[in-house]
Amino acid sequence: MLESVQDIEWMTRALRQAARGLYTTTPNPRVGCVLVKHGQVIGEGAHLRAGEPHAEVHALRAAGEQAKGSTAYVTLEPCSHFGRTPPCADALVQAGVRRVVVAMQDPNPLVSGNGIARLQAQGIAVTLGVCEDQARALNPGFVQRMTTQRPYVRLKLAASLDGRTALANGESQWITSAEARQDVHHWRAQSCAIITGIASILKDDAALTVRAVATQRQPLRVIVDSQLRIPLSAKALQDGNALVAYAQGDAAKLEVLNVMGVRTLHAPNGHGQVDLGLLMQTLTALPCNEVMIEAGATLNGAFLQSGLVDELLMYYAPKLMGDQARGMFALPSLQQMSGVHDLTVLELRQFGQDIRIQARLRD
Repeated sequence: MLESVQDIEWMTRALRQAARGLYTTTPNPRVGCVLVKHGQVIGEGAHLRAGEPHAEVHALRAAGEQAKGSTAYVTLEPCSHFGRTPPCADALVQAGVRRVVVAMQDPNPLVSGNGIARLQAQGIAVTLGVCEDQARALNPGFVQRMTTQRPYVRLKLAASLDGRTALANGESQWITSAEARQDVHHWRAQSCAIITGIASILKDDAALTVRAVATQRQPLRVIVDSQLRIPLSAKALQDGNALVAYAQGDAAKLEVLNVMGVRTLHAPNGHGQVDLGLLMQTLTALPCNEVMIEAGATLNGAFLQSGLVDELLMYYAPKLMGDQARGMFALPSLQQMSGVHDLTVLELRQFGQDIRIQARLRD
């Protein structure tokens, strides 16, 4: 498809609208809409929270009667079904929109293509695929959950330049700078859940909350705790917005956790550890779109070996900690280079003196 300059310009604006919901729309996708008539924007909007009006509705309300004969730029195929809100495809038809430009088709196999077909059946011209890559990048978790029934998983690491995450005695605060640590909160804020291991909780008692980004939604804290050793006083449990995945544990402690409002998941894998695949199935069903792992080398290695990691966020500080310091992943020794985990670098950015490498695991 040959995209016109005008279509790219207005879709880019719609994508900026969609990004307004980066921290808030889960489990729904981030969607933006811009209505254009005679080369002028007459209405625009974004979907900000599940249950609230969709982007098209906000844009149509802003445009009013001017919407008739306009072109709508939407970052995701307009919905064609009744959920918490009526179908957006019908709203566009009723408003008299003459053309709809769609960045990407809805990845939900149950509804994909139906919204477009509904528009076309009413004589509305539809252009599909304008800025599709950008639209997909804005919703990696929703796309993956719809197509593979698994959240999109990012694994975050903070390390020295020689790849060490803590001294041999466990001390690690702070390897990276305040600027790098603040950037981490951006990724926490857009995640539906943050996963850590019990060793990290026992060592640091981290709250795992979003603090450096303005948001009214906190991600679910997930603690992988095979033997149910978590202290009931742990900061991560205090508001009840937590899930503890365990293999075996004390019934009385489980009862107290449930009274506290903490979810528990019995997920033994047959080797005394937590079944990470079952944990991911549980998070998918909640539903969770994007998940971030902030853990130690053992759990990092287990997730990587299980094939459950999609992307790495690696923050490197200009420090050298030596070969006795702790590494990034606990992985078995390899005998051939064919066994290494290949990455595709997506972005390199600097925060203070630190460097962040964002990389995707190759299939």
